[in-house]
Amino acid sequence: MSQLDLALEATISSRHLSYIEGGKAQPSREMVTRLADSLAIPLRERNALFIAAGYAPVYRETGLTTPEMALAKRALEFILKQQEPYPAIVLDRHWNLVQVNDGATKLLEFLLGGSPSDKNVVRQIFKKDILRPHIANWEEVAADMIRRLHREIDWVPTDEVLQNLLAEVLSYPDVPERWHTRELELPTSPMLTFVFRKADIELRFFSTWTTFGAPHDVTLEELRIESLFPADELTARTWKSNLLRIRKGNNPSNREFGER
Repeated sequence: MSQLDLALEATISSRHLSYIEGGKAQPSREMVTRLADSLAIPLRERNALFIAAGYAPVYRETGLTTPEMALAKRALEFILKQQEPYPAIVLDRHWNLVQVNDGATKLLEFLLGGSPSDKNVVRQIFKKDILRPHIANWEEVAADMIRRLHREIDWVPTDEVLQNLLAEVLSYPDVPERWHTRELELPTSPMLTFVFRKADIELRFFSTWTTFGAPHDVTLEELRIESLFPADELTARTWKSNLLRIRKGNNPSNREFGER
């Protein structure tokens, strides 16, 4: 966005905006808010802007286990339960698992025999000893994840944890060199599909993301719910007739796991 476009969006003169940008004018708290709204800046970065302008941060960052977040946590649990029997997970801003439903647990039990110790979903997908061997369209899924990481770092350039996570997975074997830079013009599918494969069993799911609308808390804004839905009838039938029988320590063999 150009300076002129930003000035028009924030309904201020481009000259005044230039003074603010050059440090010749001190923005008011209201002006910081208007500029942040115009740029769609995340709440965490808005707090940083307020501090830089000499004001106290506005938005709280509240832990999910606190009493104030009881309703939000209840909403998360309700959404995860409603997604059953299909997988759904809750992620924080660094792609760490916060909560999972029973469907997600069952999928991991089928593919891996249990839940991996590393709770970071990016690492789970990129590491060759976790999910990567079981994702038949791994390059498509991984490329989408890299694009998301690049975009999130652009949104929150001060987040060193995300920067380090991106640098780590880009250093893994067989990661294409082109992923080191953000591909701005690359066309993408409207829906990301995961093709999970174990022996002769294949499961196709498409992914959707849900976030809290208009939150007033940093933690809530950064939570994301990823839900998987069967992408074809075969996956739906296979899942319902077999995966629902999975219990810990009672994982069906590949011979038993099939359409019935």
